[in-house]
Amino acid sequence: MTPEEKLTQLGIELPTVEIGDRPLIPWVRIGNLLYTSGRTPSTGPKGQVGGDVSVEDGYAAARDCAIGQLGVAKAALGDLSNVVRVVKVLGMVNSAPGFGDQPQVINGFSDLMVEVFGENGRHARSAVGMGGLPGNVSVEVEVIFEVK
Repeated sequence: MTPEEKLTQLGIELPTVEIGDRPLIPWVRIGNLLYTSGRTPSTGPKGQVGGDVSVEDGYAAARDCAIGQLGVAKAALGDLSNVVRVVKVLGMVNSAPGFGDQPQVINGFSDLMVEVFGENGRHARSAVGMGGLPGNVSVEVEVIFEVK
């Protein structure tokens, strides 16, 4: 089953991603690596996980970031079948003081990568707490893909 077929089976529609005219761009490809800019959730509560936002809502926000990053990869590559594997993920969690469950939040991202790419969705990862994120979102994630 192709990644797009798997997304259809999961009922997931990818967002359209455009380069735009800002200095930063959603992705940079160097050789067989695709680096993405940080992606924030398109919906969900704002605020700090462990405070205003529950771990479950943070997990959902991280999953939403995964959907966004898959949209970036599709825009960059034309077809998600051109992803060889997910290499590295940096998950940033807007964390309340003393909150330490960032890995459980970023599992929302990681779990979807494995659902879509199987064993090739498993990746190296950092899940870190931040004192704040742009727009007071709860999660931001960037990713490096190996591509054909």
